[in-house]
Amino acid sequence: MSNETSSDLVPVYVWQIPVRVTHWLIALTLLILSVTGLYIGRPFMTVPGQAGQWFVMGWMRIIHFYAAIVFTCAVIARAVWMFTGNKYARWDKFLPVHRTRQKGILPTVLFYSFLRDKPPAYVGHNPVAGSAYLLVFGLYFLAIGTGLVMYAPSADVASPLRWFASLAPLFGGLQIARWIHHVVMWLLLGFTLHHVYSAVLVASIEKNGTIDSIVAGYKWVPKHDLAPGPYRWLHRGEIDE
Repeated sequence: MSNETSSDLVPVYVWQIPVRVTHWLIALTLLILSVTGLYIGRPFMTVPGQAGQWFVMGWMRIIHFYAAIVFTCAVIARAVWMFTGNKYARWDKFLPVHRTRQKGILPTVLFYSFLRDKPPAYVGHNPVAGSAYLLVFGLYFLAIGTGLVMYAPSADVASPLRWFASLAPLFGGLQIARWIHHVVMWLLLGFTLHHVYSAVLVASIEKNGTIDSIVAGYKWVPKHDLAPGPYRWLHRGEIDE
């Protein structure tokens, strides 16, 4: 695609507003949750005088709690959009059930392994990235579940969140739930670094506006990849239904 001129490219509206908004909300809150969570687990700041005068731990817990609410709502909204959004956002772009996407797995893996010059071209997520995001969503819900289990014992007696305390045995108790919560945080931070690297790598090779698309929503695709008939896109072997 790098050989295409600007006149050969046409814009495609790939990422709808809910996808872009939830993407950035998840990214922002994940950063806030990581910083505040690390402090809650092991305070790394000291202040002079009595702790009550500064309320550092209290503020960290408050910020962590409200960031967790936003994070949970964004994750749930994005999960719902997998069933209500456009064809690039739907669940079958995360679970490779279609043959056209299954055939693209090996070439994509070869590209990420530096054994192929260019990745198979997909307008939305490629099948490897989509499958990885599905696993990441599993980590999101695991973080949410363990977080609710840890918060439940300190919740107000009348709060419905206290019900989640009954789920503690599913995670092996509060201590194991806390350990799982901590490990999931590091896994998500590691994925974030890889995600940024992969996005920059693919964007620099395909030059189709991959980075810009998560802000504006549009990618740029060669005109000759337009397909006639009921399928709008036939992008080097992939039919986006």
